[in-house]
Amino acid sequence: MRPKTIALAVAAALSGIPAVQAGTILFDEAPVPLTDQEKRQIIASDRAVVDGQPVAIDYHTILRSGDLRGRRPDIGVFGQLFDINGQKLMAEDGSDVISSDNDFSSLLIGDNGRLYMVSHFEARPGAMYLTEMRQNRQNGSLYARRTRPLDFSGLKGGWVHCAGSVTPWGTHLGSEEYEPDAKTWRDGEISDYNAQMATYFGADPSEAVNVMNPYYYGYPVEVAVKNYSNATVDKHYAMGRIALELAYVMPDSKTAYMTDDGTNVGLFRFVADTEGDLSGGSLWVAQWNQISAGGLGAANLNWIYLGHATDDEVLGWIEQYSFADIFDEVEPNADDSCAEGYTSINSGHEDGDHQCLKLRDVNGDDAVDATDELIASRLETRRWAAMEGGTTEFRKMEGITFNPEAGRLYLAMSEVDRGMLDGTRVGKDGYPTPGSYDNYDLGGANHMTLAKGNVCGAVFAMDVDGAYAATNMYGLVAGVPMTEDYGADTESPDYDGQNKCDVNGIANPDNLTYMPGYDTLIIGEDTGSGHQNDMVWAYNLGSGQLTRIQTTPYGSETTSPYFYPNINGFAYLMSVVQHPYGESDSDKLEDPADDRGYTGYIGPFPAMDGD
Repeated sequence: MRPKTIALAVAAALSGIPAVQAGTILFDEAPVPLTDQEKRQIIASDRAVVDGQPVAIDYHTILRSGDLRGRRPDIGVFGQLFDINGQKLMAEDGSDVISSDNDFSSLLIGDNGRLYMVSHFEARPGAMYLTEMRQNRQNGSLYARRTRPLDFSGLKGGWVHCAGSVTPWGTHLGSEEYEPDAKTWRDGEISDYNAQMATYFGADPSEAVNVMNPYYYGYPVEVAVKNYSNATVDKHYAMGRIALELAYVMPDSKTAYMTDDGTNVGLFRFVADTEGDLSGGSLWVAQWNQISAGGLGAANLNWIYLGHATDDEVLGWIEQYSFADIFDEVEPNADDSCAEGYTSINSGHEDGDHQCLKLRDVNGDDAVDATDELIASRLETRRWAAMEGGTTEFRKMEGITFNPEAGRLYLAMSEVDRGMLDGTRVGKDGYPTPGSYDNYDLGGANHMTLAKGNVCGAVFAMDVDGAYAATNMYGLVAGVPMTEDYGADTESPDYDGQNKCDVNGIANPDNLTYMPGYDTLIIGEDTGSGHQNDMVWAYNLGSGQLTRIQTTPYGSETTSPYFYPNINGFAYLMSVVQHPYGESDSDKLEDPADDRGYTGYIGPFPAMDGD
């Protein structure tokens, strides 16, 4: 036995806990909230055993939306939304517009060696806040000293900043989810959801078609922090435009995976030209080649090339072209075929959207050529990917993370349903009769024909080759439905009328993070009826054991857990609680102040990077 392992065993014996080998973490399980009081709280594990050593932990709030930090009340209110001129957005009643949609928050070391946090707000217009942090070097506690919004005016604003990651070179990599459908600008049918962005330009939402260009939104956003007064914000247009949940950069500092949230969406891979520089590179879309329809399904992955572009090239195209410049569109024929010369696809934006499209001579050089294809690949990434044979049938693709020890990616699928099945939908009339809900496959390739769905969702695994290209996809862990409309064969006698997924398993997994060296995957939920109170789980990949480590208040979701193995001798599991009482159980809100989001962390832990 190695000296470190002997010391751990002795310490474990003295503390009364079982001896545990180095490289292990065990959490005391957080209870399922049962009482009304418990369902209003954030409850977290109060102890973890790390490398055999017991560690007292808890959930610690850094900031809540609406909190003031610093000496600038004009800009220092966490979550305040601003317009393009830096003026506060105001509600109809004259109050400040403050978002409670806290989302991904990164911890970064600035060029000056100080600790900072970059935080998302999943709004329209979006917001990111830079917070200068203070770390207690004795016990690891984190505090917010001052905060300010980042300036997106040079980028035409930010859009629905959802999940994110930290690059290998130490920058924040954010997202823009649910990209606005440019076709609706052509048709003059902009949804209220998309039109809300007009307020960023000082206009009424009814004027969105005149003040907004939808092609500015749907890209990875990189933030590099030098110090509190100097942080740069860039959008990487070369990486493509989708309903971006997040982009995750692999250890080679070139390959990035991008997950696409919604119905009938795709999985994308970008390879940068230069390490640590995402401003130019090549894009691929995954094609699901199914080898099993049973369980969660399994497939080999083929990658379809979508061309090379740079940020500067794509920015020029954004400012020059519209949907009508890129595609001709006709209605499907009566037999659901497309007219000659048009490609039949089903992808994106709508809840099952059969489209007949043909690429135009976009740049007007009298021929449809490779440049026109590149323009489509970056401005209409999902549609063009489908036209080129990529799979656009996934339902609710969420977070992604990487296990470097196993060479394996993990991908959260909040629901296994709709286009992932074969002309049907879980728990709806006609299920499981094929063809009863064929609008999700109609016109598309129908690569995915899983035999059974699961609205509780699942986490999939993907093995990668030496170039970090995923070669396959298969199910890892799934929620357990309690009701037929969520995928159970029969209504469970244990269904309590509130939790349609077993509370001892996951429900609608959202974002993931891997704890390197500890063989543990952290799974956060975004669920409505699946679990009344959303949860965060630790999943031991070796044993398959799930341990509940956090629960959140009524109507909230857990957003973007992210693990940091060593910041000045301490480890942290970031955990954000979005819009309490906002997704369900709004009638239970008693104090308006309770609906503010929480940005915080579970821990602190001792450093867990093996040093």
